[in-house]
Amino acid sequence: MLKDLFQAPDYYQIDELLMEEHLLVRDATRNWVKKEVSPIIEEYAQKAEFPQQLIKGLADIGAFGPYIPQEYGGAGLDQISYGIMMQEIERGDSGVRSTCSVQSSLVMYPIYAYGNEEQRKKYLSKLASGEYIGCFGLTEPNFGSNPGGMITNYKDDGDHVILNGAKMWISNAPFADIAVVWAKNEEGRIHGLVVERGMEGFTTPETHNKWSLRASATGELVFDNVRVPKANILPNKSGLGAPLGCLDSARYGIAWGALGAAMDCYDTALRYAKERIQFDRPIGGFQLQQKKLAEMLTEITKAQLLVWRLGKLKNEGKATSAQISMAKRNNVEIALKIAREARQVLGGMGITGDYPIMRHMMNLESVVTYEGTHDIHLLITGFDITGLNAFK
Repeated sequence: MLKDLFQAPDYYQIDELLMEEHLLVRDATRNWVKKEVSPIIEEYAQKAEFPQQLIKGLADIGAFGPYIPQEYGGAGLDQISYGIMMQEIERGDSGVRSTCSVQSSLVMYPIYAYGNEEQRKKYLSKLASGEYIGCFGLTEPNFGSNPGGMITNYKDDGDHVILNGAKMWISNAPFADIAVVWAKNEEGRIHGLVVERGMEGFTTPETHNKWSLRASATGELVFDNVRVPKANILPNKSGLGAPLGCLDSARYGIAWGALGAAMDCYDTALRYAKERIQFDRPIGGFQLQQKKLAEMLTEITKAQLLVWRLGKLKNEGKATSAQISMAKRNNVEIALKIAREARQVLGGMGITGDYPIMRHMMNLESVVTYEGTHDIHLLITGFDITGLNAFK
């Protein structure tokens, strides 16, 4: 096992743009990742298992709902702090960051933003502490990029509704205590419901044989005449815009998170290039290796500035869905390219579990697809700048 020697690149002195609170959050999260995630993550990725012992530590550092107000158990931090935490956690592993993103943006956020006071008090503090782990049910076997076509539905049954349908590719599903599920009512309107483990007819079979996000638990949500109390329906927003609002928050965190994976690959390649001797000198002294490293750092620097500005806009309530899509698409794309180039710098060693690069590369193949595919985000930008809808 190699010691975690990560040093973050900051070529444009972006630290000077951050507040003291941001730096404290970053350093605390980075130190926790070095101590708790880096020493074990290769083992858990190899055996395709989520390290559930990390949940308490993630809660302790405030990674669950960091921007949720303190009265509901959150840390009450700003959006840049949230982004920085996701950057540092994904620097450790995309799967661990996925658990945090789902808990924060796809479970806690809709309960906070769309739920009533009773629902907030019932669930949020337990989610923030890690006592409850949540998941988010939107994607279906036949409806991914077109979530509005979902067939999961519920029918009125007095004080309850009867929920039927299925969701797939759901992070945290195998061990989640609650699921925020999106389903159509009898009029075809989409609503969010909190479905609790133990409700009869609700099962969460695990998805196996993944080559990506191996240290993350993925599964299905199956609803077979599940009786859900009407008190569990989120009352304050309905329609497709409700789950898409959650995805905006998650995509924002991913834009920061993918940057963390890119930074880890770059740092690994840079250190290796300085130490690996071929033809009697370090390979970092050869032009083509320097080209790779210089281009990696250039893309990281641009991505750092992109998410910092997006974070400022989000703090001011001015970040648009299209701006978030641009950052998610760009940063995941550059992270994938950097991972592939870094793997080449390491040669054959780059495919081994002695280094994190191949694990990051495989993880990013999921990140580039989930929360909106690469192509869908391009079309979101295209629609925003032309006003012409290319989706249909």
